[in-house]
Amino acid sequence: MTSTFDRVLDQVGAAVVSGEVAVGSRRSVDDLVVWTGASRSIVREAVRVLVALGLLTARRRVGVTVLGVREWDVLDPRVVRWRLRGPDGDRVAVELRELRAAVEPAAAAAAARRAALDECADRREALRTTAGELAAAATRDDRLDFVIADVRLHTLVLDLSGNALYRRLHRVVGQVLLERGSIRPDRHDVGLHLALAGAVVDGRPDDAAAAMRAIVDRT
Repeated sequence: MTSTFDRVLDQVGAAVVSGEVAVGSRRSVDDLVVWTGASRSIVREAVRVLVALGLLTARRRVGVTVLGVREWDVLDPRVVRWRLRGPDGDRVAVELRELRAAVEPAAAAAAARRAALDECADRREALRTTAGELAAAATRDDRLDFVIADVRLHTLVLDLSGNALYRRLHRVVGQVLLERGSIRPDRHDVGLHLALAGAVVDGRPDDAAAAMRAIVDRT
């Protein structure tokens, strides 16, 4: 069940991202209380989060001011979700695919190179298990279990890469995959994920990168 805070955060955040409220426009906290129907304390907390995300600034005697996209934390999952569901969703999806294409194949190759290390044994086994769970979910057309396994698999690959910056992107990739959660799993996509997991576990960097590149291209 969505809390009042989450509802207000989504309402105001989505309105900023969609352009429903124009860049540079100003609102008082009282205006936002009336608009959202929430208490002042909840509105203030939502504003605090949106300021941290770069969507708003808040100053005494000035109020809340809407900022443009150059200021947004576009890698935060909430901002990713609002942008994908906004009027520029198609363009945003292209941007995210380009980001993934630049990072995830390299991360998969790095993961394959590190997979043989003893310190990676648990994550290597988790990757193998998750790939099996993904395939099983696809077979029974369980889209919720499929997307959960899909998010976990990509997170494990980014983690196995050993690159702290790659790891940081797991929230972005996860949000993109969650947004596609209603799409029926495709047999070819499942095969690519199994190939990816196998290449990483077996220590084949080129094959891992190729499988990941094919997965992202089909997104």
